[in-house]
Amino acid sequence: MGLNHSLVGVPGEPQERSWDSKDALLYAVGVGAGLGDPLTELEFTTENSEGIEQQVLPTYAVLLAQGRTPGSLGDFNRAMLVHAEQAVELHRPLPVAGTVRTTSTVTGIYDKGSGALVVTENVAVDAATGEPLATTRSSAFIRGEGGFGGERGTDVPWERPDREPDHLVTYQTRPEQALLYRLSGDRNPLHTDPKFAALGGFSQPILHGLCTYGVTGRALLHALCDSDPARFGSMSGRFSRPVWPGEPLTVSVWRQDGGDTAPFQTALFQTTKEDGTVVIDRGRLRVRTLYP
Repeated sequence: MGLNHSLVGVPGEPQERSWDSKDALLYAVGVGAGLGDPLTELEFTTENSEGIEQQVLPTYAVLLAQGRTPGSLGDFNRAMLVHAEQAVELHRPLPVAGTVRTTSTVTGIYDKGSGALVVTENVAVDAATGEPLATTRSSAFIRGEGGFGGERGTDVPWERPDREPDHLVTYQTRPEQALLYRLSGDRNPLHTDPKFAALGGFSQPILHGLCTYGVTGRALLHALCDSDPARFGSMSGRFSRPVWPGEPLTVSVWRQDGGDTAPFQTALFQTTKEDGTVVIDRGRLRVRTLYP
């Protein structure tokens, strides 16, 4: 049967998701906030610290804006599917509690030869007002589903700068990081069950890709946005290698001069493991510099 190409361009039924203060706190701890120094990042890990107002990590939007396509993607081996790319754009800071209505659309299915790349866009609006909150874009690579003669798609140009990074931020992950992160919704046993992980060819359970994405987002928020979610415009990156829970992650950041469109400034980034293996590649962050 193969992939269902008739899904392209057809919006799914809107889905609603609600969250509260506790959910936002749990996500923050799940992506490592406060690890090593529980007195830092209190605006993201507590709701009742004197003189500190609770805020929400911007990358939480990738979970809040999850939606459903209008039908099945097709008949294929789900074990051949990997999360390839993720992008999030914040139209305003996430509230501590609320409800969003998300519409999901498959925007393209591209023929990469050895596999197919399925690109999905989710648009989340405030369920009460209809005001845009976040837009996410994700790509899934499905091995063995290429060769159908479709378009290959295009990549936005990206090249690692030939100079030292402007910022280097290293965060340690917890050995039990996946156990914490899964409580925000992703219960895939690939991240907790050794036997299931072995079926995927891994010697042990791997960390959720979106957890690595969230750890990276924290580093970018603090290094480039003055820890202010209102300045976090958008973030995108390509997953390139798995991470083991407990490994340190280093985010290298290069500020870009010129070519920016107000009210944003652009930075490039990569996330690597201790041995230099790149786990998030082709990273791009847009920092809001002007406000309406």
